[in-house]
Amino acid sequence: MEVYSRESSLSEQNIICQLEGIGVTFGSGNERTEVLRDINLEMNLGDFVCVLGASGCGKTTLLRVLAGYQPPTTGSISVSGKRRSKPDADVGVVFQHPNLFPWLSIAKNVEFGSKMQGVPKLDRRKKIAYYLDMVGLVHAAKLLPYQLSGGMKQRAAIARTLAADPKIVLMDEPFGALDALTRESMQSHLQDIWERTQKTIFFITHDVEEALLLSTRIVIMHASPGRIFKIIDNPFAHGLKEQSAASLRVTPEFIHMREELVASIHQE
Repeated sequence: MEVYSRESSLSEQNIICQLEGIGVTFGSGNERTEVLRDINLEMNLGDFVCVLGASGCGKTTLLRVLAGYQPPTTGSISVSGKRRSKPDADVGVVFQHPNLFPWLSIAKNVEFGSKMQGVPKLDRRKKIAYYLDMVGLVHAAKLLPYQLSGGMKQRAAIARTLAADPKIVLMDEPFGALDALTRESMQSHLQDIWERTQKTIFFITHDVEEALLLSTRIVIMHASPGRIFKIIDNPFAHGLKEQSAASLRVTPEFIHMREELVASIHQE
C-alpha cells in the first residue's frame, strides 16, 4: 500500500476510529471469494475521508463493516477506543436513497433516532429545530417525504442521522441519484454542515471531483481483493470556503490532481 500523509501534531486521543487488518471473505472451498484484504485505516476527529475506487473494489463492503452490518472475517474495528461488532448509535449511515419513513412528517423523521434513544421530548424538539435549520428545511417540517424534491429528501436524511448524535457518519454515494445541479448544491450543503458539526465523515463516491471538493483525505482502493492502494491528503480541503466549485475545478492544480487520482484508480 502506498501512503502519502502530512506530518501531524494530532495525538492518539484524536483517533475516533481505527480499522486493523480488516479482511472479508464470502463462501468457502471452491466458492470462497476474498472481498477485502488487510484494510488498515485511522480516522481522526473531524476527518472527512472520501473513498474512491472502481466498481467491485469493496468500498460498500468496507462501509458495511464500519456500520456493523457485515462482520469482518479477520481484523478489528474500534470507535472511541471501544471494539465494535454490531450497529449502534456511535455510527450513523446515510444511503444513496434517503429511506425516510413515508408515513412520518420530516420533523418526525428527524426526531426518530433521538426518540428511540429515550431523549426527553423537550430536548428532541430542540434537536429537530436545530438540525432542520442546519439543512434549510424548517419550512418543510410538517411535510411528508413525497412532497419533497430529491435533494430535500437527502438533506432530511442527513438531518435525521445527525440528530441521533453519532460519532461517525458513513455516507454511501448519497448524491449519486441526484441531477448535476442538485448534486453540486448538496455538496455545498454538506461542506457547510461538516464545518459546523465537525463530525467525522466516511464518504464513498465514484466522482473524483466530488472527493477533491469535499474531503480532507482520499482513500483509493483497488480490487481483487479489495485493498487500500493509496491514502492522500487532499490539498484542496476547505477549498469551497475560499472559492466556488466552478472556479476551483478549472485551476491547473485541481486538473492535475484529478488526473493523478484517475490514473491511480486505474493503476494495476
